[in-house]
Amino acid sequence: MYACAKFISTPALLRSTSQLLSRPLSAVVPKRPAVQTDENLSILAASGPLTSLVPRCGFQTSTISKVIDTAAKFIGAVAATVGVASSGAGIGTVFGSLFNGYTRNPSLKQQLFSYTILVFALSEAMGLFCLIVAFLILFAI
Repeated sequence: MYACAKFISTPALLRSTSQLLSRPLSAVVPKRPAVQTDENLSILAASGPLTSLVPRCGFQTSTISKVIDTAAKFIGAVAATVGVASSGAGIGTVFGSLFNGYTRNPSLKQQLFSYTILVFALSEAMGLFCLIVAFLILFAI
């Protein structure tokens, strides 16, 4: 362990990394590698200690990554749209139960109808929220 620490903390490495880290990233301008010619060989040598490791261009995405992102958007939108269908099934169940309760006990018509409208509004609101989330996934992200 001591030998590894001694190898990693060489003075030249510490000096070059401390110079690189003490400057802001925008001030570090990477230099092009210099080409040294020998009689028969071209040897590519780095011009500075670690300054050539700084990337030159910004973040780039490939077309495969864009296709995967688009597919993920469509999958997320379909998953959010399932809530709209569930809302429709819930509304049908609520009104079916209203008619069933009304035929069993017609004297509770007003109370059953107020509960039905309340549950209908909540179910419809959840369906609309799911639809809004689907549109946000498709067009806002």
